Amino acid sequence: MTYSENLWLFFLLVSGIIIVPGMDMVFVLASSLSGGRKAGLSATFGIMAGGLVHTLYAALGVGMLLHFAPKLFNALLLCGAAYVAWIGWQLFRSSIVIDDVASLDRRGLATRFRQGALTSLMNPKAYLFMLAVFPQFLRPEFGPLWRQSLVMLLMIWAMQLAVYGGLALAAAHSRDALVGSPAATRFVGRAAGVLLVAIAVVTVWRGWGTV
Repeated sequence: MTYSENLWLFFLLVSGIIIVPGMDMVFVLASSLSGGRKAGLSATFGIMAGGLVHTLYAALGVGMLLHFAPKLFNALLLCGAAYVAWIGWQLFRSSIVIDDVASLDRRGLATRFRQGALTSLMNPKAYLFMLAVFPQFLRPEFGPLWRQSLVMLLMIWAMQLAVYGGLALAAAHSRDALVGSPAATRFVGRAAGVLLVAIAVVTVWRGWGTV
């Protein structure tokens, strides 16, 4: 598999996770509804800052593993793929519905940014997810790990800005789509679940060939 194909798989995986309604999305939506578009964008940038921390620790973890215990790398890759498949299966089985978006007090943009960063950093599932995902796509044969990590971070940021920033810019319509259409949110969750399972299968196939 080429580096470009590897990046496409990563992009599809990240897209499937980000578009599923969750804590980050609800926070951006609530910030936009209560404080306007600028508040929503500030929350989005805060979440992106939290993503930087997640990326740094995941990349460092993969780098240390390759340096000190390279034989464990493939085992972690396969375990990570299994975890992603489990997330996908849970999404496919679940019925994601957003019944209400709580209103927040009007606060400054800097506060929204800090809250967004904390929302991202205090999510324990994000740490586990990043540690499971990065070993699947950070491959020594594709060049320096720091450069690969930077490209992956930029892809995460681009997707977060497109999805969450889009919510911030169209808050009213987005709220109607999320809150008023349970069928649409269920479809998004299940479609993302199928996508994650498919990507996990491809990753296991790739990893098995290198064990």
